[in-house]
Amino acid sequence: MEFPIFAYIALLLLAGLFSTRLMKVLKLPNVTGYIITGILMGPFVFGLCFNGFTYEGIKDAPIAQYIGRLSWVSQVALGFIAFSIGTSFKAKTLKAVGKRVLVITFLEAFCASLAVILALLVAHFIFPEQIGWEIVLTLGAIASATAPAATLMVIRQYKARGEIVDTLLPVVALDDAVALILFAILFQIASTISLGSSFDAYKMLLKPILEILISLGLGVGLGFLISLCNKFFLSRNNRLIFCVFTVFAALGFYMLFRQPGLGGFELSSLLICMAAGAIYANFRKDSGPTFDVLDRFTSPIYMMFFVLSGASLDLTIFFSSKGLVVLGIAAVYLFSRVAGKWFGAFTGAALTKSSPEVRKYLGLTLIPQAGVAIGLATTCSALFANNPATKEAGALILAIVLSSTLVYELIGPLITKFALSKAGAIPKEDEA
Repeated sequence: MEFPIFAYIALLLLAGLFSTRLMKVLKLPNVTGYIITGILMGPFVFGLCFNGFTYEGIKDAPIAQYIGRLSWVSQVALGFIAFSIGTSFKAKTLKAVGKRVLVITFLEAFCASLAVILALLVAHFIFPEQIGWEIVLTLGAIASATAPAATLMVIRQYKARGEIVDTLLPVVALDDAVALILFAILFQIASTISLGSSFDAYKMLLKPILEILISLGLGVGLGFLISLCNKFFLSRNNRLIFCVFTVFAALGFYMLFRQPGLGGFELSSLLICMAAGAIYANFRKDSGPTFDVLDRFTSPIYMMFFVLSGASLDLTIFFSSKGLVVLGIAAVYLFSRVAGKWFGAFTGAALTKSSPEVRKYLGLTLIPQAGVAIGLATTCSALFANNPATKEAGALILAIVLSSTLVYELIGPLITKFALSKAGAIPKEDEA
């Protein structure tokens, strides 16, 4: 019996919604529930009911095909996430936070990437067959991203305040932008190396830079376009439509520039959306209400994104000969990223003469990782799937990031509370 795709979508939405009630009882972030829901409702658990309760041919079964057909939802959700990240680049905000936050953000993001790359390089030279360069560089880029949602939840729940909170909020908003830029560069290098190409200065150095510049240029153009159009469309609903137009236009440009006739560029739709969001936020002082409407509009899209990400996790990897490899790489990624985040935040805080509390504990509040990291891993998996030489690496990267995210989202809020408490940011009466 074939399960209808629309019934499956309805079931995913309902299961995801009910998972938030359970997460509330367990005091865990909703994103954790969404990912677990996706795993349970995916082809490797729920899908067994429609495949004779066997894993044989499960990847070609209807539920697995539905996940593939719904991949566009993830691309759209990522576009909206990147568009929202762009709003963090308001000139007024950047001027207010000053050089201190910019230095800390760059160092904590860069050091996390560097720590993961160095740790995985050691593993690469020990197990060159299992851990290729594409895995090393891609995971290194993804490591820089931080999930602000879990951190904000803890801050609000315990009414935390003080210098560490004032520093933390802009840092978690800005470091996802650093992650997008690092990913655009390192992923292109990883793709070139994984295909076994000889050194080509254009493909490995100039082309990635051109792709970033073209992406940013298109984003700036879209940002100015919707800012201009907003002068003539005043209702929030019409302005929301322009935001949706921007995301789909970014995806359209991404697919258009991949054509050989236009240079075969792998533009970053995320950078396009981020740049558009930044321009729109800066040139429309009345953009606030539009973003409020956008937040409400995108809630079910984000939920579907996380649920589908969980459903995309290939559980058979853990029971195959690659199972120990995935768990081993995930462990290296987990610990090296945390070490890099802490060291980078400590160094940045020391260089900018922040308080001892910020130096010691800021890095521990940057552990959670979810949305952008999963998005980049999903993008990587989809792009690597187009080539037989990199298809397996893409599946491994997605499995590693999803596994790590579950751990980060489980322990991240607890460690964030501990760090804020030690820094004296949580009032005594609210610690319980």
